[in-house]
Amino acid sequence: MDYTNILEKFPVLKQIGIISDQMNFSTYVVGGFVRDFLLDRKEKKSDIDIVTVGSGIELAKEVADHIGIKGKISVFKNFGTAMFRYGKIELEFVGARKESYNRESRKPVVENGTLADDQLRRDFTINAMAIGLNRQNYGRLIDPFEGMKDLEKKMIRTPRDPLVTFSDDPLRMMRAIRFAAQLNFDIEPNTFDSIIRNKKRIEIVSQERITQELNKIILSDPPSYGFQLMYHSGLLETVLPEMTALQGVEKIKGKGHKDNFYHTLMVLDNVAGKSADIWLRWAAILHDIAKPVTQRFDEKAGWTFHGHEEIGARMVPKIFRRLKLPMNDPLRFVQKLVRLHLRPIALASDEITDSAVRRLLFEAGDDVDKLMQLCKADITSKNPEKVKRYLSNFARVEEKLVEVEDKDRVRNFQPPVSGEEIMETFGLKPGRMVGDIKNEIKEAIMDGKIKNDYQEAYRYMIMIAEKSGLSIKNKN
Repeated sequence: MDYTNILEKFPVLKQIGIISDQMNFSTYVVGGFVRDFLLDRKEKKSDIDIVTVGSGIELAKEVADHIGIKGKISVFKNFGTAMFRYGKIELEFVGARKESYNRESRKPVVENGTLADDQLRRDFTINAMAIGLNRQNYGRLIDPFEGMKDLEKKMIRTPRDPLVTFSDDPLRMMRAIRFAAQLNFDIEPNTFDSIIRNKKRIEIVSQERITQELNKIILSDPPSYGFQLMYHSGLLETVLPEMTALQGVEKIKGKGHKDNFYHTLMVLDNVAGKSADIWLRWAAILHDIAKPVTQRFDEKAGWTFHGHEEIGARMVPKIFRRLKLPMNDPLRFVQKLVRLHLRPIALASDEITDSAVRRLLFEAGDDVDKLMQLCKADITSKNPEKVKRYLSNFARVEEKLVEVEDKDRVRNFQPPVSGEEIMETFGLKPGRMVGDIKNEIKEAIMDGKIKNDYQEAYRYMIMIAEKSGLSIKNKN
């Protein structure tokens, strides 16, 4: 089949073909770029992989020189690759190669090879298709493993025996699930069975690479599909065992609780339907992560999970550290939402007081809107009346949040009187008493005893100090 129409959208590809003919190199565009154009995906790749039967580095240098960007090329001699950016496109050149693997490592021994060798080494048939760039085969699809048919069938399949593919490079198991999740494809049964049989091989892959694929699964829509594939293949037990621990329903005296694994997937999908924020999606994944360790049965109350929000928040840093996720702002954000995810629900079920709203605004800060997104996503009841009631209550909470914030300005609250001023006013050194005075001022503002105002806070500080027997050393 002729796909000249694809190449004509990128004039630089024709120039690469002309230069390849001059160098007597057989050259092709391959991989994800071909796949995504054949699928007509909206989010088409802006990076293009070029394979040549020859030196990829030499070809890249000649092309860069020809199009006037000499000196802006990155060369990686150890990998035999070179790349440069041309407008909005990133082009990567590599020589065709064949690979062999040592069982203890996923790093292959690489040799020069033919186009057929290069296509055989690729992970999946849909990523192994190539389109010729030379004059004699310009626009012709080279598809030895029937990747086009797999695109039509929406199927993930390996060019070689999948047992060999996944044993050689176990990361490809995560990639199979990632592509299935991103493209909404099935994994061919023999291929999926090979993932199950090789699942323990994932342990030789670096955590950074596993997490990179995991994050791409989380960003797919809906992300639950990828998690179900990981669960049923057995990979999730190794990658995120805390999540598999959520699965299952225990019954005592006829009383059971919901399956918290599938509930979590529903919450994740609900969040994904409203936001592409990966850390909000992570908060959805981890919001009930401590339920297995807090699960108790009470004769009167039935199943309870008391304190799972606080214990879950304490589990988040350990999980982030193990998965090599960022230990700075993203961690703090996810930990905060896990800790606070029940607070708006409690507000919705009680009489909403200004004091309770102030405290929520104070603790959630600028993340209060995302917290409310998570809480609304947490409503997974199949009872439409119950869902309607909860959403109505949350709407009341949101109205109250806006009202109290407009009035009291406690989001990202800082006490109007600083610790330095307290020390200067009463001649104190840094210590517990300074902290106690600051905290009393904060609590008075939270409880509505005084306004979030410097003058009122200062007068309240004087009153606290006098009760404690302190005298003013330095009057304003």
